[in-house]
Amino acid sequence: MTCAFEVVFPALLQRARDLGIHGIPYDAPVIRQIRIVRDRKMERAPIELMHKVPTCLLHNLEGLENLELEWPKLLKLQTPKGTFLTSPAATSFAVMETKDENCLAYINYVVNKFNGGAPTVYPVDIYARLWAVDRLQRLGISRFFETEIKKCLDHVYRFWTEKGSFSARESEFCDIDDTSMGIRLLRLHGYNISPNALSKFKKDDEFTCYVGQGFESPSPVFNLYRASQVLFPGETILEQARQFSYNFLRERLQKNQLLDKWLISKHLPDEHRMSEINNEAYLELAKLDYNKCQAQHQMEWNRMEQWYEDSSLEEFGISKKELLLYYFLASASIFEPERSGERSAWVKSQTVCTVLSSCYFITEGAESSEQSIALSSEFRNGQPRNWRPGCKNVKGLLTILFETLRDLKSHAQERSGRDISDLLLDAWGVWLNKLGRGEEEIQEAELLVSTINICSGYIVSEETLSNNEYNTLSGLTNKMCCQLRQLEKEKVSGMEWKKVRNCCSKYMEIEKEMQLLVKLVLQESSNGISKDIKQTFLMVAKTFYYRAYFATEQIDNHVSNVLFAPVV
Repeated sequence: MTCAFEVVFPALLQRARDLGIHGIPYDAPVIRQIRIVRDRKMERAPIELMHKVPTCLLHNLEGLENLELEWPKLLKLQTPKGTFLTSPAATSFAVMETKDENCLAYINYVVNKFNGGAPTVYPVDIYARLWAVDRLQRLGISRFFETEIKKCLDHVYRFWTEKGSFSARESEFCDIDDTSMGIRLLRLHGYNISPNALSKFKKDDEFTCYVGQGFESPSPVFNLYRASQVLFPGETILEQARQFSYNFLRERLQKNQLLDKWLISKHLPDEHRMSEINNEAYLELAKLDYNKCQAQHQMEWNRMEQWYEDSSLEEFGISKKELLLYYFLASASIFEPERSGERSAWVKSQTVCTVLSSCYFITEGAESSEQSIALSSEFRNGQPRNWRPGCKNVKGLLTILFETLRDLKSHAQERSGRDISDLLLDAWGVWLNKLGRGEEEIQEAELLVSTINICSGYIVSEETLSNNEYNTLSGLTNKMCCQLRQLEKEKVSGMEWKKVRNCCSKYMEIEKEMQLLVKLVLQESSNGISKDIKQTFLMVAKTFYYRAYFATEQIDNHVSNVLFAPVV
């Protein structure tokens, strides 16, 4: 269905009537209703602006012939390609009215390209690339198309302007949908992009898709909300966008007002589907990949269950349900089949951390401190000593950890080509030493990140671990995750979180820390810290955020569906 159908269709009917074409129900009730909708829209339309700046009215000029169109002014609003807002129909109408050569050249080009026909809009090079990348990411198969994705986003970035973006390059007219998607995807992939273009779409306390928009659809506002999730500290426009879009979508959801004019019936026989976006091959690949990953994860979980039994983890207060949660968080974050080693490192490390953090043998006092320091030293040397009888179970657990780290050593060595066992032992030794000193914040997140990065082959030298930016990321992640862990214990509901996050200093502090972490992770480093290393910090932090935010029942449902429900 053409854009602005309610404006264009009555004009076409009037033209048919003027030509004396009979047999058309010109005054049928449905036609009268369409005219009423048109009249309401035209009352709100920015007629006074349409001759000065590009507006949405340029897209349906063929429906505006009853207006006094000033063509010398309108022709100045063409794109460099000669089109009016990428609309072949509007541009054809301009040819009929003005005989403009640029318009005619565009029409000839489109008709030749499409073998005598023309789509409703062309070109759509920005829209097609952005939504294709988004579709691949949402389906979980973007890793197969990294080269193509970079080319797509390079193209979008090349034609990005301070005003934002539209479906086609070199357009003075921009909309909030393409602009929001562009900001989010470009920022997620490390491009230097400012969100200030969104200011153009803000009026008072509300955002609109474009000037003159009469009905805000959920889908553009949803993309605005998604863009607000890559908020950096101090970016007021994204703060405002998040607040508006959240309230808008929540209200629509509560009232069940989810009608979206951009979504049309999938049963129309002549519907055109853009192969870059609506491609059945994407969906088929995603299903095959998901089921392959899920089968791998289920086999790994079976091994984890055996490890749980062999290690007698129940004696240490670890339930099988808790272990399953750890595995779910790891497999949902690192899902690729070939990264089994990192998942195992994550789950077993988090399990051992949980046990040691609450273990009876680590208590306050000089004896405990000396014991923990000795343990740290012996751990680094790879030789756990014979502990007194009261620590028998702890020794058994540490022995399991040594065996696990030795298994991971070969996996990491295969990835990096180096022996990284010293790095693993040092990371754990430092953590045990801090634990023994009774530090207030048990830095579990830092240990998880270091273990994952080492086992992934991202860290191959001590130099990285001592890097200033790495230490900054570690400190920030530790602080935030400790706060989130405390919130998890309090287990506020999602509703309560939304109510208090803007008024409670604790929640506001976490929000600011997450914004800073996102900025540090997504911005390019100048000192050699790789994107993969930084992404691990955000990945681990998001799991703590997830556990603090979602209700236990929701998490259980997610675990069941993601790990055990097949996709057909």
